[in-house]
Amino acid sequence: MKDKNKDVANVKAATDESAKQINLMHEASKCADALKKGDIILYPTDTVWGIGCDATNSNAVKRIFNLKKRADSKAMIVLVDSIAMLERYVEEVPEVACQLIEAAVNPITIVYDHGRGLAPELLAEDGSAGIRVTTDPFCRALCRKLRRPIVSTSANISGMPSAKFYHEIAIDITKGVDYVAQWRLDDITSRQPSSVIKLSVNGEVTILRP
Repeated sequence: MKDKNKDVANVKAATDESAKQINLMHEASKCADALKKGDIILYPTDTVWGIGCDATNSNAVKRIFNLKKRADSKAMIVLVDSIAMLERYVEEVPEVACQLIEAAVNPITIVYDHGRGLAPELLAEDGSAGIRVTTDPFCRALCRKLRRPIVSTSANISGMPSAKFYHEIAIDITKGVDYVAQWRLDDITSRQPSSVIKLSVNGEVTILRP
C-alpha cells in the first residue's frame, strides 16, 4: 500500500511539474510577443521584479527611461540566455568572464568594455554594456523566444527602493507598462539585486556592486 501511495505521489508531482513548465512557456511566449511589438513589460527576473523590453529597440528603451524618470546617462542592465548570445552583443568576451559566469552561485552582472548591436541608450558613455547571463528559467525562456537580449531594470521610479515582490511595485509603474507577466505574482521568495563587476579586456577588474 505504501508503494502504491508513493507511486501516486510521484505521478502527481510529475504532473504538477509538467503543468508548471507549460504555464511558464505559455507566459514567456505572451511576453515575447509583446516585446516583438515594441511593448514594455513587467516581469520577475532572477533578482528583483523588473521592467523589460527588446534590448535592440531604441524607442522601447527610451520609454523605460521615461517611465522610471531616470537620467539617460545611466545605462541599464541587459539579460541574455547564454554565453553564445552574450558573444553576439559584446566585441570581446574575456575568458575570465566565462569562468566567472560558470562558477557564479548568485546572479552576477558583468560590464564589458564594448557592447554592440544593442540600443545606443543601453551603452555607457565609454561604450561599455552591463550584461548578465541569466539562469532563471522564465528569463531564459523569454530571451530564447524573443531571440534577442532583454532589458532588466528594477521596477521602480529612479531613486526609490527596488521591488523584490510584485505587490511592492508602485501603481505608476504597473500602469505605465503594456503587459504584466502572469508569472510568480504571488511569489515572496526573497531575492536581491545582482552583484556588478566591470571586466576590461586588459584584465582589470572593478567591483561596482558587491
